[in-house]
Amino acid sequence: MILTTDSSGKRLDAYLAEKVPELTRSRIQKLILDGFVTVNGKCVKSNYKLREKDEISVEIPEPKETEIAAEEIPLDIVFEDDCMLVVNKPQGMVVHPAAGNYSGTLVNALMAYCGERLSGINGEIRPGILHRIDKDTSGLLMVAKNDKAHLELSAQIKDHSLSREYLALVHGKIKEDSGTIDAPIGRDERDRKKMTITEKNSKNAVTHFFVLERFQKYTFVRCRLETGRTHQIRVHMSKNGHPIVGDPVYGVKKEEFRLDGQLLHAHMIGFVHPVSGEYMEFSRELPEYFEEILEKLRRKEL
Repeated sequence: MILTTDSSGKRLDAYLAEKVPELTRSRIQKLILDGFVTVNGKCVKSNYKLREKDEISVEIPEPKETEIAAEEIPLDIVFEDDCMLVVNKPQGMVVHPAAGNYSGTLVNALMAYCGERLSGINGEIRPGILHRIDKDTSGLLMVAKNDKAHLELSAQIKDHSLSREYLALVHGKIKEDSGTIDAPIGRDERDRKKMTITEKNSKNAVTHFFVLERFQKYTFVRCRLETGRTHQIRVHMSKNGHPIVGDPVYGVKKEEFRLDGQLLHAHMIGFVHPVSGEYMEFSRELPEYFEEILEKLRRKEL
């Protein structure tokens, strides 16, 4: 990656954090320290002050492959054929291995279930993985068994033709029966682990919501994604004044319920089958803990 600076006086690491938002500042500093970033062909320090028309070269090395072990973890398989699966992921399960989570992930379980029958496009760490949902979000995910299926399904994700709906319990009573949140999402400059609504280094994001049930202090909603940005529903509903119940990052500090994560469930997914060309749609009911909270709220309303 080659960048030509359009400003002067800014620190190199700060400039790159702004221009390459998918990289955290600490990751950028490590790349600079390891010599993967040069300015005008020379290695410099993170605090190097840029000049106009400096040429920055950024090389992002391939991740070191880590041996991922197959683990016999029960899977809720909603659909399966020779080229793909649809899996219902439980709350608390990480989708693919990463620092601090090299076991107990969906990938570990898939490797035991499918063996080598997973697409290899995303490498050893993410075989078969087409898209993610957060660790503490439950629900449906597609998995590709071969590269052809992977490419076909990835194209549907990219052109937003995939149908995805979530069920969520949010704080507050939403007055409208439905609405659309159209607000771009990008990395939060103050906390690189968070996403936020911003015009700076962002991508367009659209969420449609529909009220299913109102309670005294909460609203049960269905959200349909038009785009699929990181933490999209969590960020949009929070910025709209109705954060998701149990959300430890974008939610409220004190919760009425003791929860391990947000009450957000990817309940429906629809796509065109990569081989047959047939439109297929699958749904999964709410997890028991989610339904129990709704029942408690309903009893209070009687």
